[in-house]
Amino acid sequence: MMWEQTREGAGTTMPGGDQEPGSYYVGVDVGTGSVRAALVDQRGIILAFADQPINRWEPQFNHHEQSSEDIWAACCVVTKQVVQGIDVNQIRGLGFDATCSLVVLDKQFRPLPVNHEGESHRNIIMWLDHRAVSQVHRINETKHRVLQCVGGVMSVEMQAPKLLWLKENLRETCWDKAGHFFDLPDFLSWKATGVTARSLCSLVCKWTYSAEKGWDDSFWKMVGLEDFVADNYSKIGNQMLPPGASLGNGLTPEAAKDLGLPAGIAVAASLIDAHAGGLGVIGADVRGYGLACEGQPVTSRLAVICGTSSCHMGIDHMVQGHAAFPELQAKATARCQSVYAYLNSHLDLIKKARPVGFLTVDLHVWPDFHGNRSPLADLTLKGMVTGLKLSQDLDDLAILYLATVQAIAFGTRLIVEAMEAAGHSLSTLFLCGGLSKNPLFVQTHADITGMPVVLSQEAESVLVGAAVLGACASGDFTSVQNPLIRKTRGIRTSTLLWVCWFKLGWVTKLSGSSVEQPYLAIRCSDKMLWVLGLKEREGKVSLMR
Repeated sequence: MMWEQTREGAGTTMPGGDQEPGSYYVGVDVGTGSVRAALVDQRGIILAFADQPINRWEPQFNHHEQSSEDIWAACCVVTKQVVQGIDVNQIRGLGFDATCSLVVLDKQFRPLPVNHEGESHRNIIMWLDHRAVSQVHRINETKHRVLQCVGGVMSVEMQAPKLLWLKENLRETCWDKAGHFFDLPDFLSWKATGVTARSLCSLVCKWTYSAEKGWDDSFWKMVGLEDFVADNYSKIGNQMLPPGASLGNGLTPEAAKDLGLPAGIAVAASLIDAHAGGLGVIGADVRGYGLACEGQPVTSRLAVICGTSSCHMGIDHMVQGHAAFPELQAKATARCQSVYAYLNSHLDLIKKARPVGFLTVDLHVWPDFHGNRSPLADLTLKGMVTGLKLSQDLDDLAILYLATVQAIAFGTRLIVEAMEAAGHSLSTLFLCGGLSKNPLFVQTHADITGMPVVLSQEAESVLVGAAVLGACASGDFTSVQNPLIRKTRGIRTSTLLWVCWFKLGWVTKLSGSSVEQPYLAIRCSDKMLWVLGLKEREGKVSLMR
């Protein structure tokens, strides 16, 4: 996504060639634990950033809830912070992305409880909520044709099973009173504009909607949610827009006051958070660095959004539950480091002369502690560790952390292999999200997938993607697709920061092992040199910022 920009005097050359003062766009990203906002200029550079934690409730196992009022309040806090000190009349557009959580409102748009306690402020079933296990099993048993559009098996984290759970368990306090069921990204755009139109992104990915055929009446009737068919889908969306489309008359006066922005500025149809990250990173300009994706269709690139759902939960679970975690916290604090930066440096100390991958030769992790989302879509899977010893010191914690990072990278490799088996041709990984800032995580992905990994100069790619939505809604750019296809003047959403290279082969059996399994190895002239996770950088390309 190479949107170039030139400056002449105080003006900016816009796509139409007219000279205009510099314009800004605001992107708001609602994650699992916090809301973040950024002020982004026409070059795709983040000028200001703010974040705010949000509340989360777990009233019982596998029930995870949030509050739409709490989330909107956090959106207002961070947006006001990032626009401080600038002329807000130069802000041209606003874009939202968020997790795929289910927001429930009554007919007057007031929160309804999604819990047995009747706490109406807790009106969001979070994306990671697994309460609807029975419901998703029954939905999958129908083998309805719409399931082929979600990988053949519906995940418990999609919205249909959660809706069915509400109907079967909270009929009087929630279901019968409900007037609107929103995906969280669509709730935010409604809150900003008063427009109930849904984004195709959320509906296609999580609600079984088809952009070509629309809703399938027979599916909703078959699974016991015929209510939606009867009211012409007014509760879940009967007006759809592509991401980046402008909504209504823009920001309402009430929302403008809440956010500290001018009324009437363009607000875009939203994106799922991971999709915003893909939009913000996958178009990086990689010319001249020998990458296989150069000059190839954008479909040769795979964006990996290293956020809560893919990474943090598993790693945090393993690290924070270890007996040596208090010691790790104390030592990391003494060095003014994060616990993960400390673990990375500790691994360098204990590996001695060997490659760091050798440290896990006898320790292996299966990381599906919360089931597997992709490509297996099996919520029954559990995590596993094999190779544990009685010792519980800091060395053991560091090695367990390394094994977990490797396990997540193997999960990425499994996804890549499934995509390639389905006919996709992938050559390069583009990482963004919190753990893309962790060099061990990045290098391990390069090693295990056998692909070069590209990082964007702008680390907060999800927020850039959200801002791109606002830029498109403003009319400054015609669509979010055009910059992916050809070079266009405008926002440059990603500039290459560095490439993590690899040189890897595979062997099927480690010498002396009685168990056949794949092991990562370096090959040179077809001779195996090192086994299991050795990193060898052929080059690390640094570019001018």
